[in-house]
Amino acid sequence: METIKKDSYNHFVKSFLAKRQTHSCTSSLKTEAINYLLQLIDFIFPHFSIKIYNNREEVLAKLQLLKRDLVELIKLLNGQTPGDIEERAEKFIQKIPLIDKMLWDDAEAIFKGDPAAESIDEVILAYPGFMAIVIYRFAHELYLLSIPIIPRILTEYAHEKTGIDIHPGAKIDSPFFIDHGTGIVIGETTVIGKNVKLYQGVTLGALSVEKNLAQTKRHPTIEDDVIIYSQAVILGGGTTIGKNSIIGGNSWITQSIPPNSIVYNKSEVRVRSNQEFENTINFVI
Repeated sequence: METIKKDSYNHFVKSFLAKRQTHSCTSSLKTEAINYLLQLIDFIFPHFSIKIYNNREEVLAKLQLLKRDLVELIKLLNGQTPGDIEERAEKFIQKIPLIDKMLWDDAEAIFKGDPAAESIDEVILAYPGFMAIVIYRFAHELYLLSIPIIPRILTEYAHEKTGIDIHPGAKIDSPFFIDHGTGIVIGETTVIGKNVKLYQGVTLGALSVEKNLAQTKRHPTIEDDVIIYSQAVILGGGTTIGKNSIIGGNSWITQSIPPNSIVYNKSEVRVRSNQEFENTINFVI
């Protein structure tokens, strides 16, 4: 019995040490990735920042600091750190003006499209759907630069905070509007056009989750000016929702829909007098 235990522990220790070497990354990676994200949000939106930028030089100096901090963040990946870090960080910083424009366009579209929104400031400060979009747009640019792990840390942070799960690999044009948002899932190879609006519980997913399909388009394409109402499920890499279409709530779609379509479930809700029942139905919740 002691021999079996000894052999078992020897195997465990060998495997343990091998995993520590193969999978190691600095313990602060997740914390620092989120801190970097918050820096980006503070920079783009004055709502979250106490820093006042008075001139061009101060803005450019902050961009250089963001580049330096991104380089340091990527280094925390240790064995998974890609080469040419400086070049990749510079490419990301060069994308910030575009990200900035897209995000302000997103915020304006949400404000104009939601009667309950009283200002763009309210959208930026209080709308979880908008915050999920903000985090996705930063993560997506890092994903395009083939920086491992960090983009997923960012979008899973958004998932944790907002209940909205957007893979950083998804391609989402601007403006984009998520209303309410809780429970939305947008898969890695999803493509979304301009002026698309999603409600809570929408899934843009894959028909199959087999690992050997990882490099194929598994998720749907949503063309411009589409509205998808709550709990709709749209699956498959070959599925396209044509532009200017409306997808009703609780729809299940696995085939393409032509432009200018309305898709909905026809359900019947019957209203009858309780006098028609011999025994009143009582529910206790």
